[in-house]
Amino acid sequence: MTVELESEYRPTEDEPFMNDRQREYFKNKLLAWKDDILRESKETLVILQEESQNHPDFADRASSETDRSIELRARDRQRKLISKIDSALERISDGSYGYCEETGEPIALRRLEARPIATLSIEAQEAHERREKVYRDD
Repeated sequence: MTVELESEYRPTEDEPFMNDRQREYFKNKLLAWKDDILRESKETLVILQEESQNHPDFADRASSETDRSIELRARDRQRKLISKIDSALERISDGSYGYCEETGEPIALRRLEARPIATLSIEAQEAHERREKVYRDD
């Protein structure tokens, strides 16, 4: 089922949580984000192929290799991000999107707006980070 959204629509607390409009809104937001990442990745591949030329100067070659390494690390992070986006899209399909994986409570719309791949409410995320910090300090 597809829901028509006016271009200026933003989810609000005044409507039922994760209604059809909100799910469609976040689905569109996630798909647009994924498309942007994939487009940027294709552009990066073209640039990396063009720059694969040998540089006669060692400093130029070192600089080029450093840039290439940084770009590849960024692309790897984005590959992982695409996986999280796909997971969020699956949660939209199965109806679990927008609900905290730990508490089952709704995740605040403002949090989802800022981080549409969020799986934890702010409170659960903060608790998770506190536990992580305690274990890291040992």
